[in-house]
Amino acid sequence: MQTETPTTARWFSISLFSLALGLAFFAASLTPSLIPRAWPLQAVLAGLVMALGYMIGRFFVALWRGLQIPEPRGRWRAISLAVVNAAALILLVYCLSMMTEWQNSVRSRVNMELLEGSTVLGILAVGLAVFIVLFLIGALFQKAFDIVRLRLYRVMSPRAANLAGVVIVLLVVLVASRDWVVPAIFDFLDESYETAQDLFETAPPAPTDSFIAGGPGSLASWEAMGQPGRNFVTSAPSAEDIETFTGRPAERPIRVYVGRSQADEPQERARIALEEMQRLGAFDRAYLMIASPTGTGWLDPGAHDTFEYMHNGDVATVAVQYSFLQSPLALIFETDTGLEQATATMEEVYRYWRTLPEDSRPELYMHGISLGAWSSMYSFNVFQMLDVPVAGAVWAGPPFPSYLWRHTVAARNTGTPYVLPVIDNSAVVRFSSQFRKPQAEGDNWGRVRINFLQYASDPIVFFEPNASFIEPEWMREPPAPDVSPYLRFVPVVTQFQLALDMALSKALPAGFGHNYLARDYIDAWVAVSRPQDWSPARTTALKQICNLGKDTGCAVQ
Repeated sequence: MQTETPTTARWFSISLFSLALGLAFFAASLTPSLIPRAWPLQAVLAGLVMALGYMIGRFFVALWRGLQIPEPRGRWRAISLAVVNAAALILLVYCLSMMTEWQNSVRSRVNMELLEGSTVLGILAVGLAVFIVLFLIGALFQKAFDIVRLRLYRVMSPRAANLAGVVIVLLVVLVASRDWVVPAIFDFLDESYETAQDLFETAPPAPTDSFIAGGPGSLASWEAMGQPGRNFVTSAPSAEDIETFTGRPAERPIRVYVGRSQADEPQERARIALEEMQRLGAFDRAYLMIASPTGTGWLDPGAHDTFEYMHNGDVATVAVQYSFLQSPLALIFETDTGLEQATATMEEVYRYWRTLPEDSRPELYMHGISLGAWSSMYSFNVFQMLDVPVAGAVWAGPPFPSYLWRHTVAARNTGTPYVLPVIDNSAVVRFSSQFRKPQAEGDNWGRVRINFLQYASDPIVFFEPNASFIEPEWMREPPAPDVSPYLRFVPVVTQFQLALDMALSKALPAGFGHNYLARDYIDAWVAVSRPQDWSPARTTALKQICNLGKDTGCAVQ
């Protein structure tokens, strides 16, 4: 039996049909998505999807030949390839000419400076360089496959050898990635973020105030909190600042935070948090919030300062850290840790809270942003809430995998938009954004009041895992005010655009993307928690002092 011997020349053989598809993918990557892209990132994205398009083209060519479908020959082959590649080049030139306008259509809607010109040559050069590198990597895989199948030809038929060769090469790559590459990356990232949080011997001196978690007599370790936790417990507004705003005597807010490094098990960290709350008198307050942080342990000052100001400081908040990684990384590498910790914290605190006299225990609220919103939602036990419910929740920027969020959106009233749905008569659940307040749906709130705060330009919320071949629902609707009207669905390419958008989700100005502003939290908390003696004038005043505080919370001047 004669067998085909792989040669070096085969490494660099080019399929012109596949190249045309790769160029079409390159062109499609220039279309806008949710987040504007700087030209170097655009170039990398273009090179990546070009390589992917080329790979898909090679697959279809191999499939065509494997099915023994007749191919054009001679002159007709040359003409058909010339037409296909010419069309791809024309499409590429058109998309390059439109790129600046497309990117500015996003920038103009999110208050970013407009581009004056495009860097076509830079995008072409870097994009093609990325494609060549990926092409050569693919050629190495092809070479490895050829070597394996050549050896197998000696002991089995060519068809079986080809199949076995593919399986062996893929298994080697998968095992190496699973056992060496991915764990090494995870350990490096985890250690890097843990080091950045100034734990233990690198931590600053502990506070001397016993009223601050981590201070004298505290059960929460100051050193184990990490920088996000220490910032949270020490940055609460003072009673004096709150009194200046409200004009009446105020309480000093209580904030409890337990770091991931304090204990190995989520249940143990939750138990420490509860005991610290009891030590500080958290259950004697009028309002209690269980907050779930982001992957790094960060809690948004715009959500917590505002709640404490509007309730005269008579608030206790508890949070427990579950990761050191940024939320997108924690979502990939530590999917369950946030869910387990939020559930343990909720069960520990809720179980004790419901033993207290109903007429004197604090109103209980839930909050989370980003991955914290997902974990907080996960800990929301519907069966418990039917008996003794929490008062409400504000979940900001809920990540796309959140089951409760997806289930709620799927239940929206017919004709209401995917990005801002209306649920039934709006008595339990409402959606708000920078363009629509929850109060827009009236005053018919029920016993439990839940508000999803989400911006249409936030890819953490609106990423769609099936966008390779299925157009996301929100793309079929008229675009929101902060979304480009030029955004279009392109199979495969859109998936990679949205993935890059997720990585860049905080690159937009405050009030867009994944950057949630205190002003929008204020509208949400006013609607959900119904503060006493409140008025629209107080809402305006609170927004003014929180605007002064920028991204660090609210600041009385």
